[in-house]
Amino acid sequence: MLARHWAQAPPEGATVVPQSRRPLGGHLVWDPLGDAPPPAADVVIAFAGTTPGRGDPGLNIDLGTAAVRAAREAGARRLLLASSSAVYGAGRGFTEESVCRPVNEYGAAKLAMELAVAGAEVETCCLRIGNVAWADALLGRIGGDETFLDRFADGGGPVRSYIGPRTLARVLETLARPATPLPAVLNVAAPEPVAMADLLDAAGARWRWRDAPEAATQEVTLDCARLSVLHRFASDAAAPQVLIAEGDGVKGSA
Repeated sequence: MLARHWAQAPPEGATVVPQSRRPLGGHLVWDPLGDAPPPAADVVIAFAGTTPGRGDPGLNIDLGTAAVRAAREAGARRLLLASSSAVYGAGRGFTEESVCRPVNEYGAAKLAMELAVAGAEVETCCLRIGNVAWADALLGRIGGDETFLDRFADGGGPVRSYIGPRTLARVLETLARPATPLPAVLNVAAPEPVAMADLLDAAGARWRWRDAPEAATQEVTLDCARLSVLHRFASDAAAPQVLIAEGDGVKGSA
């Protein structure tokens, strides 16, 4: 989705070189776990990884350390490395200083990746990204069978910190600029959390409630005050209808 956005709206004063392991229109073919040296780059944005239920979670650690090596060999001054809000576990308003208590293997692997790259010789910022609209399990199911949403004991549904794909691209452009040194970890989401039910309604999806299973998590939300100092968000960046609209022209399988 990021590559599609930048193809339509290239960042000013920069050239984006998307990468994939297999031939994909316009992408550099390069394997981050292979032996071939990477091309020269000023900033490396490393989003390669496995997701829950798809691949070995531990591979995220290998990919993180490979990204550091690639950034060093490419002569990059900065590495933006995708971590996840899953490092925190369940709860509300996590700051970057909050204690991390991941509740699944994916979150644990991302936290281990952060620890593995700490102190890298290349400036590395691990981005603890919330849910990306249209790249998440909820919106990715729209268009198929009816969607079910967990309803908890208080009558409410799941709440998450979201960011739209186009807004995420603009945030990355901001973080790639050399003006300000970045922290080792940074929460990345729109400033306000979003109820998943509101997202489904904004998308016009067919959905209904089901009783939440005991293991379900009602809230995982981020405090993004630190990011908001670095990047100026649009006032409606977290509005459900905006998050839905940001998928136009960029969502789909890659």
